[in-house]
Amino acid sequence: MTSLTGESLIAGQAQRGAGTAFHASDAATNTPIAQPTFHSASSADVDRACELADEAFDVYRALPLEKRAQFLDDCATRIEALGDALIERAMAETGLPRARLEGERARTANQLRMFATLVRSGDALDARIEPALPERQPPRSSLRFWRIGVGPVAVFGASNFPLAFSVAGGDTASALAAGCPVVVKAHPAHPGTSELIGRALQQAVAASGLPAGVFALLFDAGHETGSALVQHPAIRAVGFTGSRAGGLALVKLAAARHEPIPVYAEMSSVNPNLLLPGALAVRGEALAREFTASATLGCGQFCTNPGLMIGLTGADFEAFATHAAREFSAAPAGVMLTSGILRAYERGIEKLTQHPQVTTLARGASAPDRAQPALLRVRASDLLADLSLGDEVFGPSSVLVECADVAELRTVLRKLEGQLTITLHMEPSDAELARSLLPLIERKAGRVLANGFPTGVEVCDAIVHGGPFPATSDGRSTSVGTAAIERFLRPVCYQNFADELLPEAVRDGNPLGLRRRFAGKPEAANKP
Repeated sequence: MTSLTGESLIAGQAQRGAGTAFHASDAATNTPIAQPTFHSASSADVDRACELADEAFDVYRALPLEKRAQFLDDCATRIEALGDALIERAMAETGLPRARLEGERARTANQLRMFATLVRSGDALDARIEPALPERQPPRSSLRFWRIGVGPVAVFGASNFPLAFSVAGGDTASALAAGCPVVVKAHPAHPGTSELIGRALQQAVAASGLPAGVFALLFDAGHETGSALVQHPAIRAVGFTGSRAGGLALVKLAAARHEPIPVYAEMSSVNPNLLLPGALAVRGEALAREFTASATLGCGQFCTNPGLMIGLTGADFEAFATHAAREFSAAPAGVMLTSGILRAYERGIEKLTQHPQVTTLARGASAPDRAQPALLRVRASDLLADLSLGDEVFGPSSVLVECADVAELRTVLRKLEGQLTITLHMEPSDAELARSLLPLIERKAGRVLANGFPTGVEVCDAIVHGGPFPATSDGRSTSVGTAAIERFLRPVCYQNFADELLPEAVRDGNPLGLRRRFAGKPEAANKP
């Protein structure tokens, strides 16, 4: 078992920070975990990690594709080899159950291997060639295009996914796949979990013979290290998953730099579900059960939690509300990731329940220091009069929204903020209505679902986990799936260069055997 020391990981070594000391907490008991004591990184630590990342960039991005892919595969293998030590520490620090964390570990390893496969293919390089046309008037020079990494990337570990969106999660995996060194700011709620993963990545860097600056892990009890990291001139992009306030603070810091950089922040979403009339009539009771299971899954701590359920007034909507209230009343209280997240949830529910236009349909079981599920209801007209009623409350709750007619439903859709997901529950009889709503929905969400619930994100080529602001700070991006690599790549064009000076990806003869575009047409891959 890897011993925890509470030290940051910089330059291939463990280094005790000079900043504030702190301890992890047991999420279930809210008591400190005595060992080890973690030490916040200093500004000098941030400088060193970022400068080494900058030094490592040109060496790392120039690696043969196979060697970079092997490194990602090795990271996955080493994370799996941590075994129960990783799962047990994560269970203590997050309160999440073993099965959930074992599944998340598999997802973390699988997405590293997915990016290794992408790297091997060379597809992300997006190589394009327009040959010279000397006889044309005016003549055209040879033009060669590909994509390179943007440079060192700062990644912030997320609280609700201590493995898949943290030290070796999707942001780190996609940045490393792009050829970018990564400096991770560990989430203070699960520092031991972060150190275990960080050491596995550090060992993979050393075993692959890479520059030590390719990966670093920094601890911080507060916000100083993260702020310094975003403002460091060596950092060229930021990946973040968390609250809207946290994401916007980083966006502001990055925009105020002498040379602004992009922040890819996944921040806030209530993931509306539209209950179309045919679906409510045919399977309203089943939908209520499935909805409750989704809304309370993981104590509601998924960024795709169904926070708004929207339907048309009538007997079928009333029956759904009755069934859902029964299900929510039986839902157990749950452990939240931190005491701070629990307090924020309780404040959010209290604000809603005290609003004169909000009806409390059901509260689940209660227990000390646990989150009590809540099902609330509001008329669409009141939501439109006070859009804050549709704000995200992170936890096991949801709001039913009753629309007077289809016109009011359309108005609600138009007023919605950007979302990670929007779901349509429908039967064949709802097809025409669904078709008419889709143009509005597509403008508002990154992923549109039919007859399913949004909790659970498939890691694959075709997934989008992003959406218009404020779901993310940049609605053109995704933080899950192979398209996530695009955040950390930028295009470079070479004009009129001799072949021997060009990158191999765009040389004559296609020495890497890539799928390229040549003279505007696909060029068949010709693997050596």
